[in-house]
Amino acid sequence: MNLSDTAAALPLSHLKVLEMGQLIAGPFCAKTLADFGAQVVKLEPPEGGDPLRNWRVMRNDVSLWWHVQSRNKRSVALDLRVPEGQAIAKQLAGQADILIENFSPGTLEKWGMDYGTLAKDNPGLIMVRISGFGQTGPYRKNPGFGLIGEAMGGLRYLSGEPGRKPVRVGVSIGDTLASLHAVVGIFAALEARRKTGKGQVVDVALSESVFNVMESLVPEYCQAGIVREPAGSALPGITPSNAYSCTDGLVLVAGNGDGIYRRLMEVINRLDLRDDPELANNAGRAKQAERIDEAIGQFTSVRSVNDVIALLESVRVPAGRVYTAADIANDPQYQARDMLVETTAYDGEPLTQPGIVPKLSETRQAPSGSAHRSLVSIPSRFLSRRASLLSNWQTFKPKESFDDKPVAQAGGSM
Repeated sequence: MNLSDTAAALPLSHLKVLEMGQLIAGPFCAKTLADFGAQVVKLEPPEGGDPLRNWRVMRNDVSLWWHVQSRNKRSVALDLRVPEGQAIAKQLAGQADILIENFSPGTLEKWGMDYGTLAKDNPGLIMVRISGFGQTGPYRKNPGFGLIGEAMGGLRYLSGEPGRKPVRVGVSIGDTLASLHAVVGIFAALEARRKTGKGQVVDVALSESVFNVMESLVPEYCQAGIVREPAGSALPGITPSNAYSCTDGLVLVAGNGDGIYRRLMEVINRLDLRDDPELANNAGRAKQAERIDEAIGQFTSVRSVNDVIALLESVRVPAGRVYTAADIANDPQYQARDMLVETTAYDGEPLTQPGIVPKLSETRQAPSGSAHRSLVSIPSRFLSRRASLLSNWQTFKPKESFDDKPVAQAGGSM
């Protein structure tokens, strides 16, 4: 099976996606669709392309992050600020199943590409609009990067130690959460289109995407008058679930299931805590979290991380270490699940990328052992400026060829 056959066998190979916008939220959404075969054409400004090309660690004048974010896409340089560029974008939108954008609300309207206009020529179009606060409401025009979405969604207040300023997660989690919510919205809209034949707008706000994963934060306040506070490495109301010091580092233990808690107390030889009727369920344990954490901490403080993990795993108590990038890159579980994919970048240099999530049991593998199209990264010099290339999306190919070696999956070989 050749590469084109492999791509055609992928579950989303029938979908055409036009990606507009830049940096993280919109492009991550499109990348997720492309990983499963969607035909993604990415529009970039002619002067330098997507700014993500120049973010963080660079190699051969291109960001390593860019390689991951832009895999399996085709890029076209297009100035959307001028009528000629807008006309080409409208032509592409007329052929697309899905349009993804993360401009400030009102930008597409200014360019004459509002949904009503585009839907006249393509009534089945699904337009995904990712912004800081959504397309409606008093904050709709406010600038809103992931940092602000995380703060106003409630996450930042809970991140960090009590009495200290909030810390960030370390990655752009607000943008990514918005992207994944957008993917959910896309599939709901596709199913609706299958029934009605009509597309629609998928309106995703970064702040709401973060808020949507904040569990019981609001009902605890509205119905019980409780404002959840930052608690460091602990998870208030769920005990035990914390980080504990060992002789050579930290170990994380999640012993909050009733049966798991009993096994944990047995292995640390605290039968008094195992048999205390007040600690038989999580509600009782949450009231005595400090007492339980102290007991676990005494046990771990005189042992190495490896020894603690081995002991707890022997009685099926969830435990683990805090992984760095080096730990992930050398972990056998990541390797066994094809989550470290070795590829060759467009510049001929080796490139290790995260594998594709989730794993599908039936459609992720091709006979060659490769589940997905090659992880393609597009350098700025490959951006096509020829409008004639856009006349037929089905046959659109970039002038330069890419590395099209399929990616080995599920133990398959190249």
